Amino acid sequence: MSSIISRRRHPAAGYAAIAGGLVAVGVGYAALTGGGASAAAPAQDTTQTSHGHSLFLESCATCHGLDAQGTSVAPSLIGAGAAAVDFQMSTGRMPAKELGAENERGPVNFTPAEIQDIASYVASLGGGPAVPAPEQVSTAGANTALGQVLFSTNCAQCHGFAGAGGALTYGKNAPSLNAATPTQIYEAMLTGPEAMPVFPDGTVTSSEKKDIIGYIIATREEANPGGFSLGRTGTVSEGLLAWLGGLGFLVLIAMWLTAKRKDRVVHGG
Repeated sequence: MSSIISRRRHPAAGYAAIAGGLVAVGVGYAALTGGGASAAAPAQDTTQTSHGHSLFLESCATCHGLDAQGTSVAPSLIGAGAAAVDFQMSTGRMPAKELGAENERGPVNFTPAEIQDIASYVASLGGGPAVPAPEQVSTAGANTALGQVLFSTNCAQCHGFAGAGGALTYGKNAPSLNAATPTQIYEAMLTGPEAMPVFPDGTVTSSEKKDIIGYIIATREEANPGGFSLGRTGTVSEGLLAWLGGLGFLVLIAMWLTAKRKDRVVHGG
């Protein structure tokens, strides 16, 4: 008994007890969450990933490196995720038309199947958001009123309140959303391409993203209240622009007539 008590009083006994407790907690947590995490992980199609790797080496490795580790002209794709690849390639932003320039929407050079294969390969490198499921981007049941509020709060400062796009600082611009699909809009919020910030589910939930997409799609389908495509600003602002333009034209005419009259006086006309 005395030997047991003496071992308990050993200076290292407390540290050993703490370490044992931490190990027990870790094992218990892994047992509780390990099965769920494994079930939630998307299954990788080895054939798809292998084909995506081949396509990557042919079309992407020149800039992003043979192992997608990045180079001096393009960032690493390790941890970028399938959603980033799908967004960039499905909008024609990648492969880049010009190195170092801001990538804008352009012609798509790959089929949807090829894009999925390359996205699968990049996803196999680890990390990053996955391509959203169809039910996540469906506008059925979307709260467009809430979507308008969320869009005005988080997006309108750059994209305009109707998603028509707008100029940013340092020569950059926020693109129009008129050609973006629901999937691309969702992926842009997940990945934050170019100057756009990232809106993870902790900031804007999946349900709120759906509401924002619903508002954007509904806005496209509404009749333009002003009749012109001035960012859907409405009849008042468009009327004001027409009034100012007409007034400026009349001022120019008055200045021209005045100058012409003075010229006649000078020349004795």
